[in-house]
Amino acid sequence: MSHLKALKLASAVPVRATVDPVQRAREKMIATLVEQKQMAEAKIAGQAFTPMHIVRRKNTEGQRVEVETLKRVRQGWFCDASGKVFFATRYAGKPIEFAKDKNAVEVGDMAALPKVIDTLVEAVRAGELDAQLTAAAVERGQMLRKAK
Repeated sequence: MSHLKALKLASAVPVRATVDPVQRAREKMIATLVEQKQMAEAKIAGQAFTPMHIVRRKNTEGQRVEVETLKRVRQGWFCDASGKVFFATRYAGKPIEFAKDKNAVEVGDMAALPKVIDTLVEAVRAGELDAQLTAAAVERGQMLRKAK
């Protein structure tokens, strides 16, 4: 007991950090775009893109353990019939419209894709896509709620 008397004891409760939902949406979108850029750069370099993440699974003894496994990442770019490259991104399961009825960015050449993604990251940081991200999140939230 003499060891505890040497410490300064207090009654405290941790404060939960209030995260702004708009800032959280920006951070999630930026993380997705950075991952897309890494995938594009690997494709341009002719390398395999193999992102890993930690999941919890049961082992043979029935204990839950953390295991590193491949992460599935959906490619955000596609080519049309003429060979032009386009980049589209999704948030909350919905394609993001960059402008009215415009859901993709025409890149043209695969080599220009990382620069286009950098421009999109800067647009997200500047708040230019806040309305689209918020609308997609609200729509996703309504879809997930049960009808009463």
